[in-house]
Amino acid sequence: MEQLENNAYFWQKMDTLLLSSTCKIAHEKGSAHPKYPNLIYPVDYGYLQDTVGTDSQPIHVYKGSLKAQNVDAIVVSADILKKDCEVKLLIGCNEDEKLKILEFLNQTQFQKAILIQRGNQIPSWANND
Repeated sequence: MEQLENNAYFWQKMDTLLLSSTCKIAHEKGSAHPKYPNLIYPVDYGYLQDTVGTDSQPIHVYKGSLKAQNVDAIVVSADILKKDCEVKLLIGCNEDEKLKILEFLNQTQFQKAILIQRGNQIPSWANND
């Protein structure tokens, strides 16, 4: 079995969430994190209005420099101070921006994150025919 079943139907649903919501930028690229001023956002950071993530807040997004209208990847982070895990969407991010987002999320000892890249496979178990 693969380490990760990268299901095209999953990414289709992520795109639907994105396209059916309004993306609001809360922190522009280069701005400091409100609680930790030494952490500088590598790309625009915001949320999808009228959505709900795992923390009962809107779904968070990192918006890169590309004009894409789909979700390129997601990051999953674990934070031992907040005692939570969060999923954040990456929209329009090139490879350099994805790396900078990972570096941003992994720079403290209290939070670590992984990146899951978009795929287009459809596993045999996912067919609903």
